[in-house]
Amino acid sequence: MVEALKKNPQWKGRKGPVVLVIMDGVGFAKYKEGDAVSDAKMLMFEKLSASCPCTKLRASGTAVGLASDDDMGNSEVGHNAMGCGRIIEQGAALVQQAIDSGKLFEGQAWRELVEGVQKSGGALHFIGLFSDGNVHSRIDHLKAMISKAKDEGVKKVRIHVLWDGRDVEPTSALNYLDPFELFLKELSRGGFDVRIASGGGRMWITMDRYGADWDMVRRGWETHVHGKARQFGSAREAVETYRKEIPGIIDQDLKEFAVCENGKSIGAIEDGDSVVFFNFRGDRALEITSAFQDDKFDKFDRGRRPTVRYAGMMEYDSDLHIPARYLVSPPQIDRTVGEYLAKSGVRTLAISETQKYGHVTYFFNGNKLGKFDEKLETYIEVPSDVVPFEQRPWMKCAEIADYVIAAVQGGKYDFIRLNFPNGDMVGHTGNYQAVVCGLEGMDLQIERIVKAVGESGGVMLLTADHGNAEDMFEHDKKSGAVQKDADGSIMRKTSHTTNLVPCILYDPAFQGEYSQKSLKEGLGITSIAATCIELLGYTPPSDYQPSVLRSK
Repeated sequence: MVEALKKNPQWKGRKGPVVLVIMDGVGFAKYKEGDAVSDAKMLMFEKLSASCPCTKLRASGTAVGLASDDDMGNSEVGHNAMGCGRIIEQGAALVQQAIDSGKLFEGQAWRELVEGVQKSGGALHFIGLFSDGNVHSRIDHLKAMISKAKDEGVKKVRIHVLWDGRDVEPTSALNYLDPFELFLKELSRGGFDVRIASGGGRMWITMDRYGADWDMVRRGWETHVHGKARQFGSAREAVETYRKEIPGIIDQDLKEFAVCENGKSIGAIEDGDSVVFFNFRGDRALEITSAFQDDKFDKFDRGRRPTVRYAGMMEYDSDLHIPARYLVSPPQIDRTVGEYLAKSGVRTLAISETQKYGHVTYFFNGNKLGKFDEKLETYIEVPSDVVPFEQRPWMKCAEIADYVIAAVQGGKYDFIRLNFPNGDMVGHTGNYQAVVCGLEGMDLQIERIVKAVGESGGVMLLTADHGNAEDMFEHDKKSGAVQKDADGSIMRKTSHTTNLVPCILYDPAFQGEYSQKSLKEGLGITSIAATCIELLGYTPPSDYQPSVLRSK
């Protein structure tokens, strides 16, 4: 339970609101080649950078609660960090600790899964993102669970892979598949039957979020559960075939497949089986979880719904307790900015389009659905286009800006937070021209918001949750040279980065409460929380990371 924030007697106040603008996936590049942020004509961003107090913030690694500084930032932990104001250990680290300590395998959920298939003679299935991107999942976690299942006497395991190519190199599927198949071969002794049974690209099947495209989940359900997909003799054959048939396709878009023998799927999910969805991140796990466990489900016709024991790697929603069974307890995030502001009577608007709506609400609020105070908070979701993002790289920037500008002018809100998804969602496509277009479209809308904030006498804080669009080419880690494919074409990069991100303060009605010469350096995006609280005229909680504002 939080108490209302204390007013800062030194803060003179502003007529207009504090507006937090999050440019998703926009960082500062290490390399000139592939820097779409610099190549884009972001004239307003450049103007603000040159004329306003600014700094660079850490948005990856241990600064946002990830296991090591080699771990790239992502939108989930980025919004968690900005919303809670502290460094909280995140899902990847918690799962690894649970595996290393053995607690995962000692827990009731794991015991129920294993004992269930031992009793029924069925299979233990694992579904999840198949890479070491460490954003949604990690392949080492999958290996550890398969090995433990064998040790505990499970006889049959089936794996349903979701190709990545988004948090890792765009065409790296076989780099993960081949060593994994060798790992399975070594385990396949003593009567242990373990095989890859089905799969497809993460942006084609299973991993939809926020209800943007339930057809993705339907395709995943039919593929994993019913084995209803194009038939292949192996996962490798599926990848190679789709790459030949669809030139230029990247892993995240690979079509669904089912490994079959004699015309029958080797891994359809049956009554009495156990299923683990081994992603630890919640946003793209909730819909497939709903398909497995909800009795009243109306998003698509599930056909035969097998009676299984289902578990998520983590609890994906701590308020609604989804899923009912999970292997690792999620990070406990309390006393967020949103909760403090609601307790203090601050009127708040949170807005983005569908793709990032949950980030400015659910993740910003510490992985909690719903509001802290219905009377004080307004959440707006602008429906995203259901098309590949490179086809509409401007996304819903204008619509978001329209609503924000009206809200600023209307004077109803004290604090407005919004997310422009372009740098991240278009960045993940690897389409350089589209990314530049998306960033320029976003910048035009930021210019409109800046004008409205200035006219209202408000304040705008411009930042990002992680890097992405500033590094669109693969570079050699030692030399920094751009890497190329065998045909001489540049290797596209679709993943996030560990780069620093901007933090710019636009405060045209400045009244002398802080030093306007510069902002503090060496901080992380966790400092956004305390900064917003200070700009609203309150004193941040004592254990929050420090504000970027310097004393006079």
